[in-house]
Amino acid sequence: MIRQGRAEDLPAIAAIQQASPEAAHWDPADYLNYDLRVAVWQEEVAGFLVVRAIGDEAEILNLAVAPRFRRLGIARELLRSFLERFRGTVFLEVRESNAVAQRAYEATGFKEVNRRERYYASPLEAAIVMKFHSC
Repeated sequence: MIRQGRAEDLPAIAAIQQASPEAAHWDPADYLNYDLRVAVWQEEVAGFLVVRAIGDEAEILNLAVAPRFRRLGIARELLRSFLERFRGTVFLEVRESNAVAQRAYEATGFKEVNRRERYYASPLEAAIVMKFHSC
């Protein structure tokens, strides 16, 4: 089940973020200022999506799934929950080394449009910029 994230989800979101070195690591409390969605699997927060939308443009700020819930289609469902309702252009950055995420984004309709060298730290690496457009 996908639902809006709430303050009581923040500890679970922090734990998922901590277990996901490839994801962005922001203060989870800040996510409440954006469109925060969580995937719940057997009453447990299994993953989350954070999106900042302004008009007909949006940016995926973070998407992560707890390691034990990966490869179940949860990330794809989180993306769909947003993309089905949003009309416009959606951007995201993904680590160059995160081929699994890149394939998942491509399967959802995102296309690579740019590359940002030295974008990520720890470890230092490039970001692949991806774009999705809906009518």
